[in-house]
Amino acid sequence: MRKSAGGTIMGWSRLSPAAAMALLWLCMTALGAGAQGALPDEPLRVTLAGKGREPGRPGGELRTILPRDKDIRLLSAWGYARLIGYDERLDLVPDIAARIEVEEGRIFTIHLRAGHRWSDGAPFTAEDFRYFWEDVANDPLLSPAGPPDLMLVAGKPPRFEVINETTIRYTWDAPNPGFLPALAQAREPYIYRPAHYLKAFHARYGDNAFIEEQVAAEKVSGWAALHNRRDSMFANDNPDLPTLQPWVVRNPMPAQRFTFERNPYFHRVDEKGQQLPYIDRILVDIADPSLIPAKTVAGETDLQARGLSLRDVTALKSGEASANYLTRLWPIAKGSQVALYPNLNANDPVWRSLMRDRRFRLALSLGIDRADINATLFFGLGTQGNNTAVMGSPLFDADRVSRNATFDPGKANALLDEMGLAARDASGFRLLPDGRTMELLIETAGESEEESDVLALIAQSWAGLGLKAILKPSERSVLRNRVYAGEAVMSAWSGFDNGMPAPGMPPLELAPLKQETFCWPKWGQYAATRGKSGEPVDLAPAQQLLDLFAEWEKAPDEAARARVWTRMLDLHADELFTIGTVMGVSQPVAVSKALRNVPEKAWYGWDPGAQFGIYRMDEFWLDRN
Repeated sequence: MRKSAGGTIMGWSRLSPAAAMALLWLCMTALGAGAQGALPDEPLRVTLAGKGREPGRPGGELRTILPRDKDIRLLSAWGYARLIGYDERLDLVPDIAARIEVEEGRIFTIHLRAGHRWSDGAPFTAEDFRYFWEDVANDPLLSPAGPPDLMLVAGKPPRFEVINETTIRYTWDAPNPGFLPALAQAREPYIYRPAHYLKAFHARYGDNAFIEEQVAAEKVSGWAALHNRRDSMFANDNPDLPTLQPWVVRNPMPAQRFTFERNPYFHRVDEKGQQLPYIDRILVDIADPSLIPAKTVAGETDLQARGLSLRDVTALKSGEASANYLTRLWPIAKGSQVALYPNLNANDPVWRSLMRDRRFRLALSLGIDRADINATLFFGLGTQGNNTAVMGSPLFDADRVSRNATFDPGKANALLDEMGLAARDASGFRLLPDGRTMELLIETAGESEEESDVLALIAQSWAGLGLKAILKPSERSVLRNRVYAGEAVMSAWSGFDNGMPAPGMPPLELAPLKQETFCWPKWGQYAATRGKSGEPVDLAPAQQLLDLFAEWEKAPDEAARARVWTRMLDLHADELFTIGTVMGVSQPVAVSKALRNVPEKAWYGWDPGAQFGIYRMDEFWLDRN
């Protein structure tokens, strides 16, 4: 066999990259070439007893149900293998990395676990970081926008060094306090890639004939599009792509059932030295969202939260005995179950002017009967108030929750009159300054019956203010595009993803830094693209939030960061850039009685939390006896 300049064995070019790698690894093992066994030399040892858990028995299949095939990406969050991740106390602890040394807040040296391997048996080394940094993040075809934001400080990238096979270093000119929290996100940024697999699809390394053949077969525009399609670390849509997660997807999309199998090279062990995960396979069935509660009650799942809401609790409790499961209620760690997002960048000049007027936003907030929403839809178990840090966060403040969020229609009407909006049409609805009836279109993704019910109650309350609220459900991508373009005047979504913040977490959602925050999409786009798109901030309180975020980035310690967080949260409670409804609503979690080590009391959040991820699903085990 001959080799190309990049080292590809030409005689194997007809094999898939995964098959070629597996064959190469078998040959190396047969020759005694450095086989290290299934575990790293120094695996991560977890102490289950310290968590009130018990060592388990390996084996078994765990069943769960998801509403869409693309939702299998959640397994990448639930597995929650990260270079560094949050524990249940929200402390950052090394995981895939053996340790991370930080100097001056700007020099990060990452030490890997010697002998650690990808799920296909190939070594996980510094080369995987080098490949990402040099051949993906800084390749103009693969990453036209350049390196991701977490790798930039004041727009400048770090100096990257490979110290040895298991050590890499990133050095920035200034501190990068958001780097480690970013690595711990539910949606991992993946600053490494399986180089041994992806090089086959990279023009710099792969065999041209093989790449051209694959490009034609996939009907994509070129090698970069092919590489990006294969390089889907989070999506779980490429069974050939090696992973470091506890389970590996085995069948491609589309499918009605997906099988995830145990990663034989996973890096964690229990106190007895038994390799995790305990569970051999996770079977994911795809079902219509409306059927998930009934399927859960019928006992067709072992662990279920997706597709369940508080309205399902009565039915879930009734099925516990016959279907052999228990229903647990975990408070949702979002800033608000449903929140309203006035679009401060709306195209309509009249509505934009109103949305930017604090008095109008305050009137909308005071005009919501949150107690009615809580009692009617959430059995009175939630906490009515703003979109802010929830109970359990070190930044929680009860006064901030209720500030400007009590039901006071008299004051709300007085504020609207003060704004010159006293004129009404024949039906009693207020008129806009240009004479139009004040019809406020609230746009939604149309995915949640609960959300629609909340908005219907809000519309009923606002009618008492002379404001006609009209609900417009669409589809998620349509909603986002309309918000981003400024066509949507107001939208509804859940509250802050990070309702459980700690001072060391970047307050990204609190400042206009991302287009995805629906109250200021164009300002966020301007910040995210470094001025190439969007609009610069031109509202003083929003600019103050940007200034505070910059202050957080330069803060010397946790106490200083906590002070910045507090000021930003207070500013949100005062200005009402988003309008919350009810927080602390419980997420029903149906847990098979055979499933062990699932916490009885927990909170359910995305970032931080990764839903089940922070509770280490690899430690769950099945006792079918």
